[in-house]
This record gives sequence, structure tokens and C-alpha cells, in this order.
Amino acid sequence: MLKKIFNTAKATIKGGKSNPKINGTVTFKETKQGVLLTAKINGLPKTQGKCGGKFFGFHIHSGSSCTGNAQDEFANSGAHYNPNDCPHPYHAGDLPPLFSNNGYAYMTVITNNFKVKDIIGKTVIIHESPDDFTSQPSGNSGKKIACGKII
Repeated sequence: MLKKIFNTAKATIKGGKSNPKINGTVTFKETKQGVLLTAKINGLPKTQGKCGGKFFGFHIHSGSSCTGNAQDEFANSGAHYNPNDCPHPYHAGDLPPLFSNNGYAYMTVITNNFKVKDIIGKTVIIHESPDDFTSQPSGNSGKKIACGKII
């Protein structure tokens, strides 16, 4: 039997009921230096006024579904992906924040915190507030506003 080798993966991001316009993709590609992650997200909530864009918490979560309940529509996305039991912001799933430019965010980052095969079936979450990189267990990023399953 042949073993499937995962060197690329993708998550299709969709906003929840309070942010239905959020959509986009997050791709993961294995490289010699680590996993190259590229996020292209549209429809993020915009800020009013002349002081620029908005930051959003952005993490890989350990759950396998973008479903939930009345209190948290993405509750089944689980907690931050943290296989090594590290404190925040050193979870394997901790990522830099997304910066919205008039509702659009584009980011490419490379990380050696995981391999693509490790995150297949997990979820990617966008939070309503920026990560403070301090609060335990997950950076006080607020409500989950969008989700995508990594396949």
C-alpha cells in the first residue's frame, strides 16, 4: 500500500453569521526552510476613520470542524494547536496577526513549528481582535469570526 505524502494543503476560509462576507484561502507548502503559509482573505471588518487598517488574531486550532453552537459558532475548531504543550505565544499554531487593508489581508510567512502532514484535518481561525502575545492560554484575541478546515 502506498503512503500518501502531504507536502501541500489548503484551507478555504468562510466567515460566520456575524461576518458572512469574510472569505479566502490559506495555503501551506513544505519547503526546505519550513512550511510556507500564504493567506489571502477578503471581506474582513473595516475600521472607520483615517487611522488605517485593523489587526486580527490568526491561529491554527486543534479541532477538526468549523461547526459550533449558539455561544461559539466555531466551538468545534478547538483550542490553539499546541502539540508540545508550550505557553502562548509559542504554540505551534500561533501565527502573526492578519493586517486588514480596507477589508483585504495578504500575508506570507514561513514557520518550522509544524510540518504540513501535522496540520491536515485541523482548522484555521481568524479572531475579531489582535493577539496580545501575552495572555494565557490564547492571547485574548476575542471571538472567532471565520474558519477553514485544512485539507
